[in-house]
Amino acid sequence: MITVVGTGTGAPLPADVKEVLAGAGLVVGARRHLAAARLPERAERVVLGPLAPALDRIERYADEGAPGGPVVVLASGDPGFFGIVRALAERFGAGRLDVRPGVSSVATAFARLGLPWDDAVVVSAHGRDLRTAVLVCRSRPKVAVLTAPGSGPAELGAALAAAGAERVLVVASALGDPEHESVERATPAEAAARDWGPAVSVVLCLDGSRSPAPARTVAGPSAGPGRWALDESEFAHRDSMISKFEVRALALARIGPRLGDLVWDIGAGSGSVAVECARLGATVTAVEKTPDGCDRVRANAAAHGVDVRVVHGAAPAVLSGLDAPHDPDAVFIGGGGRELPAIVGECARRARRAVVIAMASLDRVPAARDALTAAGFACDGVLLQSSRLAPLPGGVSRLAAANPVFVLWGVRPPARTEGVSQ
Repeated sequence: MITVVGTGTGAPLPADVKEVLAGAGLVVGARRHLAAARLPERAERVVLGPLAPALDRIERYADEGAPGGPVVVLASGDPGFFGIVRALAERFGAGRLDVRPGVSSVATAFARLGLPWDDAVVVSAHGRDLRTAVLVCRSRPKVAVLTAPGSGPAELGAALAAAGAERVLVVASALGDPEHESVERATPAEAAARDWGPAVSVVLCLDGSRSPAPARTVAGPSAGPGRWALDESEFAHRDSMISKFEVRALALARIGPRLGDLVWDIGAGSGSVAVECARLGATVTAVEKTPDGCDRVRANAAAHGVDVRVVHGAAPAVLSGLDAPHDPDAVFIGGGGRELPAIVGECARRARRAVVIAMASLDRVPAARDALTAAGFACDGVLLQSSRLAPLPGGVSRLAAANPVFVLWGVRPPARTEGVSQ
Protein backbone atom coordinates (compact mmCIF):
# COMPACT_ATOMS: atom_id res chain seq x y z
CA MET A 1 0.00 0.00 0.00
CA ILE A 2 1.00 3.59 -0.62
CA THR A 3 -0.29 5.98 2.03
CA VAL A 4 -1.01 9.45 0.65
CA VAL A 5 -1.20 12.11 3.34
CA GLY A 6 -2.76 15.48 2.68
CA THR A 7 -1.05 17.94 4.97
CA GLY A 8 -3.97 20.37 4.74
CA THR A 9 -3.23 24.01 5.42
CA GLY A 10 -1.41 23.98 8.72
CA ALA A 11 -3.55 21.88 11.08
CA PRO A 12 -1.60 19.32 13.14
CA LEU A 13 -1.50 15.85 11.64
CA PRO A 14 -3.85 13.39 13.35
CA ALA A 15 -2.44 10.61 15.54
CA ASP A 16 -3.06 7.83 13.01
CA VAL A 17 -1.09 9.74 10.35
CA LYS A 18 1.79 10.31 12.77
CA GLU A 19 1.81 6.56 13.42
CA VAL A 20 2.01 5.85 9.68
CA LEU A 21 4.93 8.27 9.30
CA ALA A 22 6.76 6.69 12.25
CA GLY A 23 6.87 3.36 10.43
CA ALA A 24 7.58 4.69 6.93
CA GLY A 25 10.50 3.34 4.92
CA LEU A 26 10.21 5.66 1.90
CA VAL A 27 8.74 9.15 2.15
CA VAL A 28 8.07 11.31 -0.93
CA GLY A 29 7.15 14.96 -0.66
CA ALA A 30 8.08 18.57 -1.25
CA ARG A 31 11.12 19.76 0.63
CA ARG A 32 9.03 21.77 3.08
CA HIS A 33 6.80 18.79 3.85
CA LEU A 34 9.77 16.52 4.50
CA ALA A 35 11.35 19.13 6.75
CA ALA A 36 8.17 19.64 8.78
CA ALA A 37 7.28 15.97 9.26
CA ARG A 38 8.75 13.87 12.05
CA LEU A 39 10.27 11.01 10.11
CA PRO A 40 12.31 8.05 11.36
CA GLU A 41 16.02 8.45 10.64
CA ARG A 42 16.10 5.22 8.65
CA ALA A 43 13.42 6.44 6.20
CA GLU A 44 14.58 7.23 2.68
CA ARG A 45 13.49 10.69 1.59
CA VAL A 46 12.64 11.63 -2.01
CA VAL A 47 12.19 15.33 -2.72
CA LEU A 48 9.25 15.80 -5.05
CA GLY A 49 10.19 17.84 -8.11
CA PRO A 50 9.49 16.34 -11.52
CA LEU A 51 6.88 13.66 -10.93
CA ALA A 52 8.21 10.83 -13.10
CA PRO A 53 11.47 10.17 -11.15
CA ALA A 54 9.53 10.01 -7.88
CA LEU A 55 7.04 7.53 -9.31
CA ASP A 56 9.89 5.44 -10.71
CA ARG A 57 11.55 5.33 -7.29
CA ILE A 58 8.31 4.23 -5.62
CA GLU A 59 7.95 1.44 -8.18
CA ARG A 60 11.53 0.22 -7.69
CA TYR A 61 11.13 0.34 -3.91
CA ALA A 62 7.95 -1.73 -4.13
CA ASP A 63 9.69 -4.25 -6.43
CA GLU A 64 12.43 -4.58 -3.79
CA GLY A 65 9.78 -5.64 -1.30
CA ALA A 66 9.66 -2.33 0.61
CA PRO A 67 12.61 -3.40 2.80
CA GLY A 68 12.50 -0.41 5.14
CA GLY A 69 8.75 -0.12 5.62
CA PRO A 70 5.71 1.31 3.86
CA VAL A 71 5.67 4.10 1.29
CA VAL A 72 4.24 7.46 2.36
CA VAL A 73 3.58 10.39 0.01
CA LEU A 74 3.12 13.84 1.54
CA ALA A 75 1.10 16.38 -0.43
CA SER A 76 -0.43 19.81 0.11
CA GLY A 77 -4.08 20.22 1.03
CA ASP A 78 -6.34 17.48 -0.29
CA PRO A 79 -4.21 15.25 -2.57
CA GLY A 80 -7.32 13.98 -4.37
CA PHE A 81 -8.30 17.49 -5.50
CA PHE A 82 -6.10 18.46 -8.46
CA GLY A 83 -3.37 16.56 -6.62
CA ILE A 84 -1.01 13.63 -6.81
CA VAL A 85 -3.66 10.95 -6.24
CA ARG A 86 -4.54 10.98 -9.94
CA ALA A 87 -0.97 10.24 -11.05
CA LEU A 88 -0.49 7.59 -8.35
CA ALA A 89 -3.76 5.85 -9.23
CA GLU A 90 -2.89 5.81 -12.92
CA ARG A 91 0.55 4.34 -12.22
CA PHE A 92 -0.17 1.91 -9.37
CA GLY A 93 -3.96 1.47 -9.29
CA ALA A 94 -6.44 3.05 -6.90
CA GLY A 95 -6.65 -0.18 -4.91
CA ARG A 96 -3.07 0.27 -3.67
CA LEU A 97 -3.68 3.77 -2.28
CA ASP A 98 -4.62 4.66 1.28
CA VAL A 99 -5.54 8.34 1.02
CA ARG A 100 -5.74 10.54 4.12
CA PRO A 101 -7.14 13.85 2.84
CA GLY A 102 -6.47 17.26 4.33
CA VAL A 103 -8.37 20.52 3.86
CA SER A 104 -7.76 21.98 0.40
CA SER A 105 -6.44 25.48 -0.14
CA VAL A 106 -9.65 26.31 -2.01
CA ALA A 107 -11.86 25.38 0.94
CA THR A 108 -9.57 27.26 3.32
CA ALA A 109 -9.50 30.43 1.19
CA PHE A 110 -13.28 30.60 0.94
CA ALA A 111 -13.52 29.91 4.66
CA ARG A 112 -11.25 32.88 5.36
CA LEU A 113 -13.78 35.06 3.51
CA GLY A 114 -16.81 33.47 5.14
CA LEU A 115 -18.15 32.43 1.73
CA PRO A 116 -19.72 29.14 0.60
CA TRP A 117 -18.03 27.57 -2.40
CA ASP A 118 -20.42 24.90 -3.63
CA ASP A 119 -21.24 27.28 -6.49
CA ALA A 120 -17.61 28.05 -7.35
CA VAL A 121 -15.76 26.87 -10.42
CA VAL A 122 -12.26 25.58 -9.68
CA VAL A 123 -9.71 25.74 -12.49
CA SER A 124 -6.05 24.81 -12.41
CA ALA A 125 -3.36 26.88 -14.10
CA HIS A 126 -0.63 24.80 -12.45
CA GLY A 127 1.47 23.45 -15.29
CA ARG A 128 -1.22 24.47 -17.76
CA ASP A 129 -1.91 27.29 -20.18
CA LEU A 130 -3.46 30.24 -18.33
CA ARG A 131 -5.97 30.77 -21.17
CA THR A 132 -8.70 28.53 -19.75
CA ALA A 133 -8.42 30.07 -16.28
CA VAL A 134 -8.70 33.59 -17.70
CA LEU A 135 -11.76 32.73 -19.79
CA VAL A 136 -13.51 30.97 -16.90
CA CYS A 137 -12.82 33.98 -14.67
CA ARG A 138 -14.42 36.23 -17.29
CA SER A 139 -17.54 34.10 -17.66
CA ARG A 140 -18.24 32.96 -14.09
CA PRO A 141 -18.84 35.09 -10.97
CA LYS A 142 -17.02 32.88 -8.45
CA VAL A 143 -13.82 31.10 -9.50
CA ALA A 144 -10.88 29.60 -7.65
CA VAL A 145 -7.64 29.43 -9.62
CA LEU A 146 -4.82 27.10 -8.60
CA THR A 147 -1.70 28.93 -9.68
CA ALA A 148 1.98 28.36 -10.33
CA PRO A 149 5.02 30.54 -11.12
CA GLY A 150 4.35 32.16 -14.48
CA SER A 151 0.61 31.58 -14.11
CA GLY A 152 0.00 33.50 -10.91
CA PRO A 153 -1.97 36.51 -9.67
CA ALA A 154 0.06 39.01 -11.70
CA GLU A 155 -0.42 37.19 -15.00
CA LEU A 156 -4.09 36.49 -14.28
CA GLY A 157 -4.67 40.10 -13.27
CA ALA A 158 -2.97 41.44 -16.40
CA ALA A 159 -5.14 39.29 -18.66
CA LEU A 160 -8.36 40.25 -16.88
CA ALA A 161 -7.43 43.94 -16.87
CA ALA A 162 -6.72 43.82 -20.62
CA ALA A 163 -10.18 42.32 -21.18
CA GLY A 164 -11.82 45.01 -19.07
CA ALA A 165 -13.19 42.44 -16.63
CA GLU A 166 -14.38 44.09 -13.43
CA ARG A 167 -13.42 41.52 -10.84
CA VAL A 168 -11.98 41.35 -7.35
CA LEU A 169 -8.99 39.04 -6.99
CA VAL A 170 -8.39 37.56 -3.55
CA VAL A 171 -4.82 36.30 -3.31
CA ALA A 172 -4.37 33.77 -0.51
CA SER A 173 -0.74 33.03 0.34
CA ALA A 174 0.91 30.64 2.81
CA LEU A 175 -2.45 29.42 4.05
CA GLY A 176 -2.16 27.74 7.43
CA ASP A 177 1.17 29.36 8.26
CA PRO A 178 0.51 31.41 11.44
CA GLU A 179 3.42 33.74 10.72
CA HIS A 180 3.16 34.29 6.98
CA GLU A 181 -0.46 33.66 5.95
CA SER A 182 -2.05 36.55 4.06
CA VAL A 183 -5.38 37.04 2.29
CA GLU A 184 -5.36 40.22 0.17
CA ARG A 185 -7.91 41.77 -2.17
CA ALA A 186 -6.84 43.53 -5.36
CA THR A 187 -8.25 44.73 -8.64
CA PRO A 188 -6.88 42.95 -11.72
CA ALA A 189 -4.69 45.99 -12.48
CA GLU A 190 -3.35 46.08 -8.92
CA ALA A 191 -2.60 42.36 -9.01
CA ALA A 192 -0.78 42.75 -12.34
CA ALA A 193 1.54 45.39 -10.87
CA ARG A 194 2.83 43.28 -7.96
CA ASP A 195 5.33 40.52 -7.40
CA TRP A 196 3.42 38.06 -5.22
CA GLY A 197 6.30 35.71 -4.52
CA PRO A 198 6.28 31.91 -4.46
CA ALA A 199 3.94 31.35 -1.48
CA VAL A 200 0.59 31.88 -3.28
CA SER A 201 -1.82 29.08 -2.37
CA VAL A 202 -4.85 30.00 -4.49
CA VAL A 203 -6.44 33.02 -6.17
CA LEU A 204 -10.17 33.65 -5.93
CA CYS A 205 -11.78 35.69 -8.69
CA LEU A 206 -15.10 37.24 -7.67
CA ASP A 207 -17.72 39.29 -9.52
CA GLY A 208 -19.68 41.17 -6.88
CA SER A 209 -22.11 42.64 -9.41
CA ARG A 210 -23.92 39.34 -9.92
CA SER A 211 -26.25 37.87 -7.34
CA PRO A 212 -24.95 34.87 -5.37
CA ALA A 213 -26.32 31.49 -6.38
CA PRO A 214 -29.28 30.21 -4.34
CA ALA A 215 -29.08 27.04 -2.28
CA ARG A 216 -28.29 24.22 -4.68
CA THR A 217 -28.25 20.45 -5.03
CA VAL A 218 -25.34 20.02 -7.44
CA ALA A 219 -21.95 21.62 -6.70
CA GLY A 220 -19.73 23.37 -9.20
CA PRO A 221 -20.75 25.39 -12.26
CA SER A 222 -24.42 25.48 -13.12
CA ALA A 223 -25.66 22.73 -15.39
CA GLY A 224 -26.63 25.32 -17.99
CA PRO A 225 -29.94 26.91 -18.91
CA GLY A 226 -33.04 24.80 -19.13
CA ARG A 227 -33.77 26.17 -22.58
CA TRP A 228 -32.06 28.13 -25.33
CA ALA A 229 -32.97 29.71 -28.66
CA LEU A 230 -35.09 32.09 -26.59
CA ASP A 231 -38.02 33.98 -28.07
CA GLU A 232 -37.25 37.39 -29.52
CA SER A 233 -39.54 38.95 -26.92
CA GLU A 234 -37.01 38.01 -24.23
CA PHE A 235 -34.50 40.50 -25.63
CA ALA A 236 -34.62 44.26 -26.09
CA HIS A 237 -34.20 44.98 -29.81
CA ARG A 238 -34.88 47.65 -32.41
CA ASP A 239 -37.36 47.21 -35.26
CA SER A 240 -37.11 43.40 -35.17
CA MET A 241 -33.34 43.65 -35.81
CA ILE A 242 -32.58 40.42 -33.99
CA SER A 243 -31.60 36.90 -34.96
CA LYS A 244 -34.79 34.86 -34.99
CA PHE A 245 -34.88 31.92 -32.61
CA GLU A 246 -34.86 29.38 -35.47
CA VAL A 247 -31.62 30.88 -36.77
CA ARG A 248 -30.18 31.14 -33.27
CA ALA A 249 -30.93 27.48 -32.58
CA LEU A 250 -28.89 26.35 -35.57
CA ALA A 251 -26.14 28.90 -34.94
CA LEU A 252 -25.73 27.76 -31.32
CA ALA A 253 -25.54 24.14 -32.46
CA ARG A 254 -22.70 25.00 -34.85
CA ILE A 255 -20.91 27.37 -32.44
CA GLY A 256 -21.01 24.83 -29.60
CA PRO A 257 -20.40 27.32 -26.74
CA ARG A 258 -19.13 25.84 -23.46
CA LEU A 259 -17.27 26.76 -20.32
CA GLY A 260 -13.68 27.71 -21.13
CA ASP A 261 -14.51 28.80 -24.70
CA LEU A 262 -14.11 32.29 -26.10
CA VAL A 263 -16.84 33.27 -28.59
CA TRP A 264 -17.09 36.44 -30.68
CA ASP A 265 -20.42 37.88 -31.81
CA ILE A 266 -19.63 40.26 -34.68
CA GLY A 267 -22.33 42.75 -35.64
CA ALA A 268 -24.07 41.83 -32.41
CA GLY A 269 -27.15 44.04 -32.81
CA SER A 270 -29.27 43.15 -29.78
CA GLY A 271 -26.66 40.67 -28.58
CA SER A 272 -29.08 37.74 -28.53
CA VAL A 273 -26.46 35.27 -29.81
CA ALA A 274 -23.84 36.68 -27.44
CA VAL A 275 -26.15 36.35 -24.45
CA GLU A 276 -27.18 32.81 -25.35
CA CYS A 277 -23.55 31.73 -25.71
CA ALA A 278 -22.77 33.25 -22.32
CA ARG A 279 -25.76 31.46 -20.77
CA LEU A 280 -24.29 28.20 -22.06
CA GLY A 281 -20.99 28.92 -20.28
CA ALA A 282 -18.76 30.61 -22.85
CA THR A 283 -16.81 33.82 -22.43
CA VAL A 284 -18.21 36.24 -25.01
CA THR A 285 -17.02 39.41 -26.71
CA ALA A 286 -19.70 41.25 -28.69
CA VAL A 287 -18.68 43.76 -31.37
CA GLU A 288 -21.27 46.38 -32.36
CA LYS A 289 -20.75 49.54 -34.41
CA THR A 290 -23.61 51.66 -33.02
CA PRO A 291 -23.59 53.18 -29.51
CA ASP A 292 -27.27 52.40 -28.91
CA GLY A 293 -26.67 48.84 -30.06
CA CYS A 294 -23.86 48.50 -27.52
CA ASP A 295 -26.22 49.74 -24.81
CA ARG A 296 -28.82 47.15 -25.82
CA VAL A 297 -26.27 44.33 -25.67
CA ARG A 298 -25.24 45.38 -22.17
CA ALA A 299 -28.86 45.66 -21.07
CA ASN A 300 -29.74 42.23 -22.45
CA ALA A 301 -26.68 40.66 -20.80
CA ALA A 302 -27.61 42.21 -17.46
CA ALA A 303 -31.23 41.09 -17.82
CA HIS A 304 -30.11 37.48 -18.30
CA GLY A 305 -27.47 37.59 -15.55
CA VAL A 306 -24.41 37.06 -17.75
CA ASP A 307 -21.24 39.03 -18.39
CA VAL A 308 -20.63 39.95 -22.04
CA ARG A 309 -17.72 42.17 -23.01
CA VAL A 310 -19.03 44.80 -25.43
CA VAL A 311 -16.65 46.46 -27.90
CA HIS A 312 -17.83 49.52 -29.81
CA GLY A 313 -16.41 49.56 -33.31
CA ALA A 314 -16.77 48.44 -36.90
CA ALA A 315 -15.33 45.19 -38.22
CA PRO A 316 -12.94 44.28 -39.68
CA ALA A 317 -10.80 47.15 -38.35
CA VAL A 318 -11.83 46.59 -34.72
CA LEU A 319 -10.86 42.92 -34.88
CA SER A 320 -7.14 43.67 -34.99
CA GLY A 321 -5.78 42.65 -31.60
CA LEU A 322 -9.23 41.89 -30.20
CA ASP A 323 -8.88 39.76 -27.03
CA ALA A 324 -5.16 39.29 -27.74
CA PRO A 325 -3.34 37.07 -27.02
CA HIS A 326 -6.39 34.81 -26.98
CA ASP A 327 -7.98 33.69 -30.23
CA PRO A 328 -11.68 32.87 -30.24
CA ASP A 329 -12.81 29.26 -30.28
CA ALA A 330 -15.83 30.17 -32.40
CA VAL A 331 -17.20 33.26 -34.12
CA PHE A 332 -20.74 34.25 -35.05
CA ILE A 333 -21.10 36.92 -37.74
CA GLY A 334 -24.53 38.50 -37.95
CA GLY A 335 -23.68 41.56 -39.99
CA GLY A 336 -21.02 43.01 -42.23
CA GLY A 337 -22.48 44.33 -45.45
CA ARG A 338 -19.89 44.94 -48.16
CA GLU A 339 -17.09 44.27 -45.69
CA LEU A 340 -18.34 40.72 -45.03
CA PRO A 341 -15.60 38.87 -46.99
CA ALA A 342 -12.87 40.79 -45.14
CA ILE A 343 -14.59 40.18 -41.80
CA VAL A 344 -14.95 36.47 -42.52
CA GLY A 345 -11.32 36.24 -43.60
CA GLU A 346 -10.03 37.89 -40.42
CA CYS A 347 -12.27 35.81 -38.18
CA ALA A 348 -11.31 32.61 -40.00
CA ARG A 349 -7.64 33.47 -39.59
CA ARG A 350 -7.99 33.49 -35.81
CA ALA A 351 -10.86 31.10 -35.03
CA ARG A 352 -9.71 27.89 -33.41
CA ARG A 353 -12.79 25.81 -34.16
CA ALA A 354 -15.65 27.34 -36.16
CA VAL A 355 -17.09 30.41 -37.89
CA VAL A 356 -20.87 30.71 -38.32
CA ILE A 357 -22.45 33.38 -40.56
CA ALA A 358 -26.10 34.41 -40.89
CA MET A 359 -27.00 36.27 -44.10
CA ALA A 360 -30.27 37.66 -45.37
CA SER A 361 -28.78 38.30 -48.81
CA LEU A 362 -28.02 35.26 -50.93
CA ASP A 363 -25.67 37.37 -53.04
CA ARG A 364 -23.16 37.49 -50.18
CA VAL A 365 -22.97 33.73 -49.75
CA PRO A 366 -20.34 32.90 -52.44
CA ALA A 367 -17.81 35.46 -51.17
CA ALA A 368 -18.27 34.38 -47.54
CA ARG A 369 -17.90 30.74 -48.53
CA ASP A 370 -14.76 31.48 -50.53
CA ALA A 371 -13.25 33.30 -47.55
CA LEU A 372 -13.86 30.28 -45.31
CA THR A 373 -12.49 27.72 -47.74
CA ALA A 374 -9.46 29.92 -48.45
CA ALA A 375 -8.67 29.76 -44.72
CA GLY A 376 -8.78 25.96 -44.82
CA PHE A 377 -12.22 25.48 -43.28
CA ALA A 378 -14.60 22.70 -44.22
CA CYS A 379 -17.70 24.62 -45.26
CA ASP A 380 -21.42 23.86 -45.29
CA GLY A 381 -24.66 25.80 -45.12
CA VAL A 382 -28.43 25.77 -45.22
CA LEU A 383 -31.24 28.12 -46.21
CA LEU A 384 -33.67 28.42 -43.30
CA GLN A 385 -37.28 29.06 -44.30
CA SER A 386 -39.77 28.86 -41.46
CA SER A 387 -43.42 29.67 -40.96
CA ARG A 388 -44.84 30.37 -37.53
CA LEU A 389 -48.35 29.87 -36.27
CA ALA A 390 -50.28 33.14 -36.27
CA PRO A 391 -53.80 33.55 -34.85
CA LEU A 392 -56.84 34.33 -37.00
CA PRO A 393 -60.31 35.37 -35.90
CA GLY A 394 -62.48 32.49 -34.82
CA GLY A 395 -59.82 30.68 -32.85
CA VAL A 396 -57.99 29.31 -35.89
CA SER A 397 -54.39 29.80 -37.03
CA ARG A 398 -52.49 30.45 -40.19
CA LEU A 399 -48.83 30.05 -41.13
CA ALA A 400 -46.89 33.33 -41.31
CA ALA A 401 -43.68 33.00 -43.28
CA ALA A 402 -40.53 34.54 -41.81
CA ASN A 403 -37.84 36.03 -44.01
CA PRO A 404 -35.45 33.32 -45.23
CA VAL A 405 -31.94 33.38 -43.82
CA PHE A 406 -28.88 31.59 -45.16
CA VAL A 407 -26.67 30.11 -42.40
CA LEU A 408 -23.15 29.23 -43.48
CA TRP A 409 -20.57 27.61 -41.25
CA GLY A 410 -16.96 26.60 -41.51
CA VAL A 411 -15.19 24.10 -39.28
CA ARG A 412 -11.44 24.04 -38.90
CA PRO A 413 -9.86 20.61 -39.46
CA PRO A 414 -9.01 18.80 -36.19
CA ALA A 415 -5.25 19.39 -36.35
CA ARG A 416 -5.69 23.04 -35.25
CA THR A 417 -7.72 22.13 -32.15
CA GLU A 418 -5.61 19.21 -30.89
CA GLY A 419 -4.23 19.82 -27.43
CA VAL A 420 -6.64 22.67 -26.61
CA SER A 421 -6.89 22.80 -22.82
CA GLN A 422 -10.28 22.27 -21.20
